[in-house]
Amino acid sequence: MSAFQFRTVPHLIVEAGCAAQLGQHVARHFPHVRRALLVTDAGFLRTGLADTPLRSLQASGVEVHVFADVQADPPEAVILAGVAEAQMFHVELVIGLGGGSSLDVAKLIAVLAPGHQELGQLYGIGNVHGQRLPLVQLPTTAGTGSEVTSIAIVTTGATTKMGVVAPQLYADLALLDASLTLGLPPAVTAATGIDAMVHAIEAYTSRLQKNPLSDMLATQALSLLSANLVTACRDGQNLAARQAMLLGAMLAGQAFSNAPVAAVHALAYPIGGLFHVPHGLSNALVLPHVLRFNLSHAAPLYAQLAAVLQPGITGSDDARAHALIDAMQDIALATGIARTLREVGIAASDLDRLADEAMLQTRLLGNNPRSVTRSDARAIYAAAL
Repeated sequence: MSAFQFRTVPHLIVEAGCAAQLGQHVARHFPHVRRALLVTDAGFLRTGLADTPLRSLQASGVEVHVFADVQADPPEAVILAGVAEAQMFHVELVIGLGGGSSLDVAKLIAVLAPGHQELGQLYGIGNVHGQRLPLVQLPTTAGTGSEVTSIAIVTTGATTKMGVVAPQLYADLALLDASLTLGLPPAVTAATGIDAMVHAIEAYTSRLQKNPLSDMLATQALSLLSANLVTACRDGQNLAARQAMLLGAMLAGQAFSNAPVAAVHALAYPIGGLFHVPHGLSNALVLPHVLRFNLSHAAPLYAQLAAVLQPGITGSDDARAHALIDAMQDIALATGIARTLREVGIAASDLDRLADEAMLQTRLLGNNPRSVTRSDARAIYAAAL
């Protein structure tokens, strides 16, 4: 067995309704905290689902300032505005409440608020130095797994995405409460759920850091997600299915935070950056085509994952690997999400620009089971068109 390291969030609470006790959990873990910044987006704030955890914090003696300016694919300006508010309010704790963008912004505010570094110094792997503020995360989508990852994605300039990867981005505490996800529309449920499935698949086939723990988490994640995604899309009030999705997304997050994602994400990021397609949907659009591209190097691993989706499946590695691709396409079809690039406004004339942008994602492409050239990337986009 090869040597490996594994890191994750030290304390996890997985319980429907636990957000209503947020104040008690904060008081237990951070007894001296009196001022907190809650990081979310305006849309989630309007749902009213933040009201109960906010009241819980206030009842525990924590004064809360709400920063609700997060937007999808957050640009640097949003993060810097959040840092300025955290510093002005002299907060002692940062709480992320929302989808992956809110959780990522919360991570970076917690790191930057003490004033040790500038945002531009953080990009890349292992460039965060010094202590951050205490950090609590509550996901409201079952997708990114950001509540348990050491990664934050930022949109820099007009379209380019950059990653910050460092152990300091692991939260101190994560609460998984499916009642916070009950308002998600079917299309968002589908896209975020497939995003989580992509995390599991790419972690299981990650070229450099795949390990027994990440494998175990990835397969369990894929099992939970595949068994519950269609149900969650068709019956959004099914709390059991929602809680299973939330757990599956978290397990996939733990897996890919230690065995990083690869070409699916590398090709998805330009779709999101250039055409403002939600991240989960961007992943879903290129997933089957990247899997087919990788077959020559990853068929035995894909065959193992096919058995998770279809227990008892038989046949050669190649046949079972193709069955995995077919199963993922069937799930996309059953959920009703877009399946081609044309459906999200991308034309053949855009493929060269997409391929150029994808090749900038060297951090991700290096994890892929098969090397990806620019012509390979363009061909994958063309197949997805």
